[in-house]
Amino acid sequence: QLQLVESGGGLVQPGGSLRLSCAASGFTLDNYAIAWFRQAPGKEREGVSCISSSGGSTNYADSVKGRFTISRDNAKNTAYLHMTSLKPEDTAVYYCNAELFLYGSDLLYWGQGTQVTVSS
Repeated sequence: QLQLVESGGGLVQPGGSLRLSCAASGFTLDNYAIAWFRQAPGKEREGVSCISSSGGSTNYADSVKGRFTISRDNAKNTAYLHMTSLKPEDTAVYYCNAELFLYGSDLLYWGQGTQVTVSS
């Protein structure tokens, strides 16, 4: 079964840190770009960060720039989102996806999400 599984979410105080993981099973992430999205209650899903298949290119939403770091370890078939200086407005369900354009097809996989709650 081809799937992505996120983990690492939880409850953290403002100013704290968490590291989210996105592990692939049933396929290898090597050639896939990885992106993290989040969706807060009552809001639309928004892009947080993305990383190229080689890891050489990354992008961040302005709201997380300087606080979040995306990375990947292709040997472990896993991507990460390291979140620091967390704020209550970072509270959301975080999702990862993996995307590859191959021979005219868009191969796209989503994880099930992991809850991050920032609260004192």
